[in-house]
Amino acid sequence: MLAKVFSSALIGIDAILVDVEVDLAPGLPAFATVGLPDGAVKESKDRVRAALKNSGYDFPARRITANLAPADIKKEGAAYDLPISIGILAATGVIKGPRLHEYILLGELSLDGGLKSIRGALSMAVAAKRAGLTGLILPAENAPEAAVVEGIDVVGATSLAQVVEFLSGRLSIEPCRVDLQALFTSGSEYGEDFSEVKGQEHAKRALEVAASGGHNILMIGPPGSGKTMIARRIPTILPQMSFEEAIETTKIFSVSGMLEKERALLAVRPFRAPHHTISDVGLIGGGTTPKPGEVSLAHNGVLFLDELPEFKKNVLEVLRQPLEDGKVTISRSLLSLTYPARVMLVAAMNPWRCVNLSLLTRTKGYKRRQNAENPRRRQSSQQALSRFVA
Repeated sequence: MLAKVFSSALIGIDAILVDVEVDLAPGLPAFATVGLPDGAVKESKDRVRAALKNSGYDFPARRITANLAPADIKKEGAAYDLPISIGILAATGVIKGPRLHEYILLGELSLDGGLKSIRGALSMAVAAKRAGLTGLILPAENAPEAAVVEGIDVVGATSLAQVVEFLSGRLSIEPCRVDLQALFTSGSEYGEDFSEVKGQEHAKRALEVAASGGHNILMIGPPGSGKTMIARRIPTILPQMSFEEAIETTKIFSVSGMLEKERALLAVRPFRAPHHTISDVGLIGGGTTPKPGEVSLAHNGVLFLDELPEFKKNVLEVLRQPLEDGKVTISRSLLSLTYPARVMLVAAMNPWRCVNLSLLTRTKGYKRRQNAENPRRRQSSQQALSRFVA
């Protein structure tokens, strides 16, 4: 028998609809997953088998083929555990009803049938609304994040059995609802504030001018003068984020798996301060399947590079395109992705040690020429130079 359910896949910070087709055929028991799955998706067969048995359902002893379409897009992560399990139960006739084709199914299964959180719930909720579906079913932990998208039903579930009962029409689950205004207000509070900085009037004035126009800035000062402390408070004097900017920033953190569970909407401007040992891939993103880098995680916020001369030359050079275009394009053999990267670049460094060396070299050359012209002044010049060096 053949069954079909809907799921979703991430491409960059956006998501597309994925058809999960499950076919049960006679033959020796086997389980094959096709459609360009990665290692985590291939391993789902063991999680699905254990979850079904431990939830009280029979696992069919037949040849099972799970197809994830479109087949030319790589499928990553464990979010396909739930749709594959539901597809098997639908193919065996356990689940019947119209709800089966009205929702996107997402969720990682534990061996006892429980649902674990996933990445990219917000982007997948946008994909469900764009596809005209009723809503999506996903782990309860991700429900507040997905509920930010209005106009769809976001059903948060805790177990595979609960999802089966809901799709069969024997259980009613109230869709998750959030107060967007309250969520946006509570999420826009900073833990630090620019008003806490005492003194440094010239530096504060320069940063206020840079922040008002979104300009990049370089701070030069001795260690302990407060460069990092001031830089961490720059987001608090930037304009308040709009709802569209908050959605876009939340998408990036969601697909990266860095969105805090208690924070469904990121309404504060991000501050990212990578260490100077970071690679160019870590800064702009990359990998076999390109992931967002630090410059994209700082989108709509501040990218702080402390100890600027310590960064590798090639790392600094790759910042040219993001700073000029406000986006970064990462091309690989399989696909090419574009991530947003509109940032305010703030850099800090200590005064150059070569300044005194250069001044000393010029002084030595000047005294050498004077001594060549007037040998009788040589001794006094050498004494003056020794005092300068001391």
